[in-house]
Amino acid sequence: MIVDCKVVWREISNYIENDISPEMRAEMEEHLAHCRICTAVLDGTYNIVCIVADDRAFTVPAGFSSRLKQRIQDEIKKS
Repeated sequence: MIVDCKVVWREISNYIENDISPEMRAEMEEHLAHCRICTAVLDGTYNIVCIVADDRAFTVPAGFSSRLKQRIQDEIKKS
């Protein structure tokens, strides 16, 4: 399987949560080693996860997760 940016974007949460196969992780790591855009997406996603997980930071509005997920899906479809 050839991992491209769309695959990385689709699987980024699973990558962070270590909920992917070892083969997929290796493929993604190979892609991330050479793709600055996907590395920035990974870093940004990880930062958001850390901020949202810290209940001292702020309260997330109702429906935020579903709106964010829809926005990400819409952006992937545009690509």
